[in-house]
Amino acid sequence: MAGWLARARDRIFILKVPSYGNSIFYSLGFLALTCLAVLTASGLVMVFFGSAWWLANPWGIFLRSIHLWAAQAFILIILLHALVVFLTSGFKPPRRLTWVLGAVVAVLAVTEAEFGYGLRGDFSSQYRSLQAADFWNGSYLGKWVNVLNNAQMFGVHVVIIPFVIFALLGLHYLRVKTLGIAKPYRNDIHAPMVAADHKKLFLRGSVLFALIIVLAYVFPSPLILPTRIAEVADENPALMAQTLAQEFARTSHTATYSDSIDPYAYDTRAVYVMKPYEQYVAANNGAGNDLLAAIENEPEDAAVRDAAAAEDYFANGGAITAAPDSGNPLIPAISSLVSMAKSGIYESAVDAENPGIRPTYSLRFLADTGVLDDEAQQLRITTDQWGMMREEKGSVPPGAWWLAPLGVLDHTILANDPNGDRDGAEILGLFALLFVLFPYLPYLNRLPEKLHLAEIIWRS
Repeated sequence: MAGWLARARDRIFILKVPSYGNSIFYSLGFLALTCLAVLTASGLVMVFFGSAWWLANPWGIFLRSIHLWAAQAFILIILLHALVVFLTSGFKPPRRLTWVLGAVVAVLAVTEAEFGYGLRGDFSSQYRSLQAADFWNGSYLGKWVNVLNNAQMFGVHVVIIPFVIFALLGLHYLRVKTLGIAKPYRNDIHAPMVAADHKKLFLRGSVLFALIIVLAYVFPSPLILPTRIAEVADENPALMAQTLAQEFARTSHTATYSDSIDPYAYDTRAVYVMKPYEQYVAANNGAGNDLLAAIENEPEDAAVRDAAAAEDYFANGGAITAAPDSGNPLIPAISSLVSMAKSGIYESAVDAENPGIRPTYSLRFLADTGVLDDEAQQLRITTDQWGMMREEKGSVPPGAWWLAPLGVLDHTILANDPNGDRDGAEILGLFALLFVLFPYLPYLNRLPEKLHLAEIIWRS
């Protein structure tokens, strides 16, 4: 048995390293793998018990916090690992492909973290998903990547990206084991080969795991309950009614959305007014069946005028009443939908129209009301407040600090850019491509040698 374990160890682990290879700098790859193991284990348990458990159950909240801190550590350690390889020019031939594989994993890790935020199931998920949708739409990928579609994001976050990350990391480590840890490129640096200290490696991994547990306990993942359409209708029925009038007139933000592509190419009048009203009428034994029939047969310009008049009516304190009115039948029809929304049925009815992209319709309606932006403003997590880089209740745990480059762009060269989402996506996409292909870029790949910082790592 001992002999079998020894042979397995020899096949899996690197046995000989340069004299500096047992330092913390060269344990970062193993520590990243430790984080990935914690993420996988905690994620599988969360999937098994479901969102209600990880949002409300004390053990679920604790595991969600572990998952959050492991994700933070995973991205940080991957970036530090890339920095070490960069400073020591460990990407030189024949290790250029090794860098490419690791760099792709780093890009995927950041993407995976953002998709995870969108699936958490709280207010942060709602707001971050809407902001991310603008980014993906601006990058011309919104037709294929709909971050408002929970089913799609769940499959991508839980299955597709983890599978790709594991595959790339397997290839990455296979190359590292085959080629060994990169030796100094300078002949004047002497680094004899020594035995790899696996005990020290596992001790560091254990300390990291313990640190994640402690941080999860002391600084749990925050939770602000998601906003629902029923709450908007109950707290501000006039706003609900005005938004419905805009959806009917096709003047809302969703109806006029255009950011490089148009992923919201559905008829807001049909989705948010006509079809829900049909359900309302059916549920009330045909009451008010003819209220929208007359408007539906009107010319478009007349229907828009009725919608504008209804919006003005509700904006100026008009009563929310489902009683038929001799002037504008849209007013009592919208009032009926407000009552439907207060009961919670409206949101379910809207999302049920296309369950395959749930909750795209309800989230877009909430965005049109403006309540999500108002709440995010109060929490200081909007884009103009360097949002997304902090959590809702303060700076601990940190938010998506890895989006700092996008924040810099938004506050500098893209500050007055009407196509900021598109241009920001293109700029970050270019930097990601340069990051991945860095070893192949002449002159630029000599930069680490000019910095003369490798000696700090080699001396360790």
